[in-house]
Amino acid sequence: MARPRKTHDVSADGVITACLGYEQPYRFPDLLKFFGDRTLDGVELIDERSYARAVRLPHPEGPASKMCEGWVRVEDDPQQDQLIVTMSGSLALVEQEVTSRIRHQFDVDSSPHVISDVLASMVDVVSGTPQLGTRMPGRFDPFETACRAIIGQQVSVKAANSMAGRIANAFGTPVDTGIEGLERVWPTPAELLDIPDLVSAFGTLGVIKNRTRAIQSVAQMLESGELDLGPGTDPEEQMEALMSIKGIGPWTANYIAMRALGHTDAFLESDVGVAHALPDLTPKERAALAEQWRPWRSYAVINLWNSLD
Repeated sequence: MARPRKTHDVSADGVITACLGYEQPYRFPDLLKFFGDRTLDGVELIDERSYARAVRLPHPEGPASKMCEGWVRVEDDPQQDQLIVTMSGSLALVEQEVTSRIRHQFDVDSSPHVISDVLASMVDVVSGTPQLGTRMPGRFDPFETACRAIIGQQVSVKAANSMAGRIANAFGTPVDTGIEGLERVWPTPAELLDIPDLVSAFGTLGVIKNRTRAIQSVAQMLESGELDLGPGTDPEEQMEALMSIKGIGPWTANYIAMRALGHTDAFLESDVGVAHALPDLTPKERAALAEQWRPWRSYAVINLWNSLD
């Protein structure tokens, strides 16, 4: 179990520091690489030591339109078995929400030895797996993650990232962080639905119609409450809701459940990366093989992806 501790400090200039303990080993560089390969221009800044992003969250004490805006940064402190999370003082009223999202995004609460024990047989099919301490990359903004999953259908990570960056640049909500390169956040479902003729607007940025309509449907269902990508929801129920949307199949639903909901037992047998890691098996054979890795099949997927590097 991750260490049940969290230290807290506020500097003279108002910067907040919170420390999130984890169970060793913790493969922080792998997480930085995953997020780095998918850096969203203007929203995130990632280097070899840290992850940072712009933040805009509802003010807990004001009207719905009132927001808390600022920045958050995450670094590793392996000597103390913890992540160091710093954020601007402007986020003081939503500090707990920010740290909760970072805790999910960086999977600090998982138990690496328990997971690796179940995945031990992976070594029989892919040498060098599983890597003890592998974490499942989560999300800070679940709607952003869902949109990017849909944009990434049947295209490379690089191509999907380029399209997502164009959308963030064109329609992202401006945020004054005082940090160059952190200047906007992904639009909320309501903000996206307010964009006139969304199909045409996204089309000019390279997103095909059926994907734009799927994104639009996700936004509508989140607004109506038919879909909930928040913490504590049943992943299977939300995947069923997602797959009711035209243009969202098992790969997209499982990917969203894995990353946005923290579902530990999603498996992507048709995924290109999984196929490259297990080239001699059909999708059906990959799915059958993964049955022995329940309930940690999501971690098996991450290990398979990492094995390609």
